[in-house]
Amino acid sequence: MEVDGRTESIMKRTTLVANTSNMPVAAREASIYTGITLSEYFRDMGFHVSMMADSTSRWAEALREISGRLAEMPAGEKLSIPNVILLSPDTGASIIVPPYALQTVFWGLDKKLAQRKHFPSVNWLISYSKYLRALDPHYEQLHPEFPALRTRAREILQEEEDLSEIVQLVGKASLAEADKVTLEVARLLKDDFLQQNGYSSYD
Repeated sequence: MEVDGRTESIMKRTTLVANTSNMPVAAREASIYTGITLSEYFRDMGFHVSMMADSTSRWAEALREISGRLAEMPAGEKLSIPNVILLSPDTGASIIVPPYALQTVFWGLDKKLAQRKHFPSVNWLISYSKYLRALDPHYEQLHPEFPALRTRAREILQEEEDLSEIVQLVGKASLAEADKVTLEVARLLKDDFLQQNGYSSYD
């Protein structure tokens, strides 16, 4: 990535707190708090911070196991989190639902995309950002057409998702020509724009 006119490795600007599922529950519980503390420290230094937690459901399992041993309900103080992106394989877990209302950016990882070797495996239909309107003035100055293109791209990807169910039932040949074009444009968006190659300097 480019910072202040010079190219710098992303890893040099990354702090990683790692705890595997076979580590003690106390370590798994503390990892989230450690990440929050580091994020707030760098934020107070004036840096732009993005914190990613993978996954909150495993953290909740650690809390539940600790509370079971202590015979106490899991609880704690309210914390301020700068900019949190929560990632979890189980979006239906009860612990995942409340943070949806708090986070400003959500990247939903998709196991099916990972199995197809589509990286980054971020599902474009369930992921979202609440910064869209805040960035519109910037795009109006530099790229006035970008908001409309972004909206249209999401519409095409949603239409492709709806059409894929029909294709599985009756086949692609039975679709109207306009629908076939929609599928091809969606394929271009997914394979040539959303999919990235970690070995490519461009991506």
